[in-house]
Amino acid sequence: MMPVLIFVVFIIIIIVGGYFGYLSSKKRREAMLVLAAKYGLQFNPGHDRNIARGYNFLDKLRAGSNRYAFNVLSGRFKDNDIIAFDFHYETHSTNSKGQSQTHHHYFSFFILTMPIIFPELKIGREGFFSKIGQALGFDDIDFESHEFSRKFCVRSKNKKFAYDFCNAQMIEYLLSNDDLTIEVDNHALAISFDRRLKPEQIEMNLERLVKIRSLIPNYLFDQAK
Repeated sequence: MMPVLIFVVFIIIIIVGGYFGYLSSKKRREAMLVLAAKYGLQFNPGHDRNIARGYNFLDKLRAGSNRYAFNVLSGRFKDNDIIAFDFHYETHSTNSKGQSQTHHHYFSFFILTMPIIFPELKIGREGFFSKIGQALGFDDIDFESHEFSRKFCVRSKNKKFAYDFCNAQMIEYLLSNDDLTIEVDNHALAISFDRRLKPEQIEMNLERLVKIRSLIPNYLFDQAK
């Protein structure tokens, strides 16, 4: 009797968890639909694998397997072409019993399309993995601002572009928004997070994406004309 009761309780927990998960996803979609209507953006809640393929030059969109975007916002925002979405990928591991395990990863991603192609540049918080990268020969670019160099890891094969991009105004802005991870490559300016943001945080981060674009010196665009 006891094993049957445990099984029934287990099934009930799964059903209840699934129901609340459904309600949470529904609420998220509705909030993003309201945001899309506010700014005249398109919204697609379905899975989109073409985004990962189209932006496969961005490191974070190449991780793992079974990659897809969903809850996709796209269109013109403050006179810039943007796309923002939730993203999923899988990794796999084997436990001590030799059993294969699948791990699902979710995060939020924002991309602004720029009119010219830029070299690859990555800016993220200084941490354990960035220090490993330095130990393996992936040099972190240092700046006159010791606080900025201490907080952020900046990497690019084109150091001049890195110094031009990380001008005094950009450094000041990033120091006051030190949760941002930035990647520039090709036509894309991207910011990403290690989790799915709450719907009410999406508009704010679209604003921050546009702000970062505005702090890129105009001469970098003029040089390419």
